[in-house]
Amino acid sequence: MRQAFSGIGSFLQTPSGVILSVSAVWHAILWVVGVEFSYLYIGIAVIVLIFDFVVANLLLDRLIYFYSQFVLPVQTAKDRQEIHSRVSGFTGNRGPTLFVKNGRVIKHEGETEKRGPGVIVLDTASAVVMQTDTQIIGAAGPGIRFTKGREYITGEIGIDLRAQWQFIGPLTSDQPFLKPAPNSDPKKYNDQQAQARRQQTAGQTRDGFEISPTISIKFRIKRPETFTEFENGIPKNRYSSTSESGVTSQYGYNATAVFNAISREVMELGTADNKRTRMEWNKLPAHLVVNLWREYVRKFKLEELFKAEGFSGLQTIEDMINKRVKRPLVVAMDDIGLPTGEALPSLEHRQLEERGLEIMDVRIHNVIFDPTIEEQTIQNWSAEWSKIAKREEDLLNEREKLIETGAHNDAVKQFARLASQKFDNPIAAEADIFSTLQALIEPVREAILIESRANNQMEAEIKKLDEVWKWLLVHKLDSSMRRDEDRQ
Repeated sequence: MRQAFSGIGSFLQTPSGVILSVSAVWHAILWVVGVEFSYLYIGIAVIVLIFDFVVANLLLDRLIYFYSQFVLPVQTAKDRQEIHSRVSGFTGNRGPTLFVKNGRVIKHEGETEKRGPGVIVLDTASAVVMQTDTQIIGAAGPGIRFTKGREYITGEIGIDLRAQWQFIGPLTSDQPFLKPAPNSDPKKYNDQQAQARRQQTAGQTRDGFEISPTISIKFRIKRPETFTEFENGIPKNRYSSTSESGVTSQYGYNATAVFNAISREVMELGTADNKRTRMEWNKLPAHLVVNLWREYVRKFKLEELFKAEGFSGLQTIEDMINKRVKRPLVVAMDDIGLPTGEALPSLEHRQLEERGLEIMDVRIHNVIFDPTIEEQTIQNWSAEWSKIAKREEDLLNEREKLIETGAHNDAVKQFARLASQKFDNPIAAEADIFSTLQALIEPVREAILIESRANNQMEAEIKKLDEVWKWLLVHKLDSSMRRDEDRQ
């Protein structure tokens, strides 16, 4: 009984129920006041009632079509018709309502288990691939995606269209090679996570040493072709592909690349339990880069990786990895890290192309290895540096002696030129010994006064020359006086 009255009440709340109830009340009032109902009146009333039903339903349908567009940010005519049909035909049962933000599917518990017409809202950085139980339908990009009863997101995995950085390998705080010691922290040594991170990038050098770096990879879903558009005279790159909802993402939506990233599976075989697992689309770049790192690190010795002069081994490996993931053809390298000159196709680049991915940059840093090897390497470097320093010290001493000898010879020559300035005339009259000594000392004394006035050591030399000069003047005068006495 309650259900029956509830159904009647729900019907009376509809436009048809309102028209029918108002018409019944109006005619009841007319019957009460004694108005006679002729056949003509009854016919006209029925026609008016039918017209009211038609107009009310038509007006209701147009109002639903108008206001339903504000429920979701629809842009295309197809999406407007979809939301109109969903609202007008809603009976209380619906399919999943999902939101995909930055490639992450946000849902309530049990939401994906619902079957029926649903809707997926994707932000400008997200995309998904839709499928049924029997076939893969295709990619869905930023905007609104209305789903049918059997459609759902493949693997419940979203695609992040933004460029992403992925870091693999040990952290800067990890010490996976640390040996137990009285002052060491055993938790660091036994940290399973640190050991697992070390194993992610562990590789063997040509001389058998294990080395583990931190590798950072920047990658993204391959973007569509771009074209240049001018805004206020400023050129800006625009993407030539829009989503099914008419949304053009600033991150670039490429439906083919999104479809390939999800639908083309890469299987990884586990060596421990011999199980095959499906590799997610964002794990493939790291998988390829680590394999390339291990391939190239085997071509170098440990000391060659840290070569101080020129291009080190680590720089060569980093450069080759970037080329292998970015170019279809790469120059091959022999077993000792030297280029052969032969251009070979890059399998890694082809796999990324087929999966709809592109790697933008690969960097190698934070290289760690066994501390005993490090100590031994440092000792070898120290011994080598000592030899080089001793050799350079001997060269500097030898150079200093050569410079000192050369400076002495130059000084002797300069002194000889200064001292012989007043003896250049071969026909000059013969002078006495005191005049000769004065002619010898005078230019030397003047040169010292001009060139070495600020030198404290030269002051003593100048005083000595002044004393000699005075002695010469006194003895020259005494000699002259004696000659005059002898003549008298």
